[in-house]
Amino acid sequence: MSVVNLVSFEDALASYDPVMGLEVHVELGTATKMFCGCSTAFGAEPNSQVCPTCLGMPGSLPVVNAVGVESAIKIGLALNCEIAEWCRFARKNYFYPDMPKNFQTSQYDEPIAFNGYLDVEVDGETFRVEIERAHMEEDTGKSSHIGGATGRIHGAEYSLVDYNRAGIPLIEIVTKPITGAGARAPEVAKAYVAELRELIKALGVSEARMEMGQMRCDVNLSLRPIGQEKFGTRSETKNVNSLRSVERAARFEIQRHAAVLSEGGTIVQETRHFHEEDGSTTSGRIKEEAEDYRYFPEPDLVPVAPSRAWVEELRAGLPELPRLRRQRLQQEWDLSDKDMQAVLNAGAIDPILETIAAGAPADQARKWWLGELARRANETGTDLTAQPITPAQVARVCALVAEGSLNDKLARQVIDGVLNGEGEPDEVVAKRGLAVVSDDSALGAAVDEAIAGNPGVADKIRSGKVAAVGALVGAVMKATRGQADAARVKELILDRLGVQG
Repeated sequence: MSVVNLVSFEDALASYDPVMGLEVHVELGTATKMFCGCSTAFGAEPNSQVCPTCLGMPGSLPVVNAVGVESAIKIGLALNCEIAEWCRFARKNYFYPDMPKNFQTSQYDEPIAFNGYLDVEVDGETFRVEIERAHMEEDTGKSSHIGGATGRIHGAEYSLVDYNRAGIPLIEIVTKPITGAGARAPEVAKAYVAELRELIKALGVSEARMEMGQMRCDVNLSLRPIGQEKFGTRSETKNVNSLRSVERAARFEIQRHAAVLSEGGTIVQETRHFHEEDGSTTSGRIKEEAEDYRYFPEPDLVPVAPSRAWVEELRAGLPELPRLRRQRLQQEWDLSDKDMQAVLNAGAIDPILETIAAGAPADQARKWWLGELARRANETGTDLTAQPITPAQVARVCALVAEGSLNDKLARQVIDGVLNGEGEPDEVVAKRGLAVVSDDSALGAAVDEAIAGNPGVADKIRSGKVAAVGALVGAVMKATRGQADAARVKELILDRLGVQG
């Protein structure tokens, strides 16, 4: 049935318990594809990085990418999974134009990693997300639907397919049902994907850039009446590509499911499309069950049997994982739990670290990423690091403030210019004329004017009430459009009035 009005989130949670399952596809950063030697470099001419194997030509034979297997094992170990002693690939059969073979080489009942978990925190509360499996597979090609209003196949005039992406190595990480989160369910979904992204990046197996499709999340959600054990019918919102959108998709589906159920309707098991502009989802296609794919073992690939010695060698070589790194950084930065949580909520650890590496003091790097840049990200509805400013540019702004060329007000204008594409920080300063004025001759007239215009304040200062100088400093700052060096202005005012500071 069609739902016009959503049930409020609070009303939905009063009657139903959300159950989630998250499927995350991670594009591995290998040089070649999963089963052939074609390049995985991004941005090549369409259909220029293909061969008989990834095009599914008769007689072509696949060969497993060893680095892809190694990456899968590292991910499994970092997720506290068991690593299979023996596993194999399977054919997942379905027809779609972006699948040149008419099947996807994946893993079905024998994944490389299984039975793991990942702990995530939401406002100081820890949730354990259990991992069902992490398995290896290949990506599909990319379809572009030309014409029509939506960019989707329905209503398009024609479609184009680029097979450069077909065969790129993927790891699909599937959670067990996530229950008991209640009203926190959307936040837990976001926190899990955020933690997983940090873990993937720490391992060095992928850049995990969601805006580029290197990491995508399918949000499965169902509702069950409070007090019942049986899960409801699920929907699957496909290919959600930002942390904010994962939370919004889960929240919308909770409200939509509750609206359908409260009106006596039934939930259709289907895939759905997420719409960034308003956070809604719309129906895609009826969701298949596993048996519809007619899985069977891939006859052209030998089983994968990683030795225990190799697995333990990889375990010993794992880098510091995000949770441990956060604990170390909290101590190094001397942050309270609340302040560290603010850094985590903003997704600011990496940009702060990169800004520090570019020469900024830690407190200043945190200040700008958690202040001005976090505010702008919230206003525009974008992820913090998706903004068009680099850690090196933020570090340069910090340096200009430290050397006295900018004050905080001017620095915010410089950041505004960088975000607007006006160039590097120094270029913005020059173009907008934003440098701090500290020259005595340039400030003298403004100081004299402020004193003359506020004789009562000047008399208070002469009589010993030095704190009143702030009013005159403010007048000078206003007259110079915030570009005066406030400390030097104060010195000049007191000197003019014959008062020692």
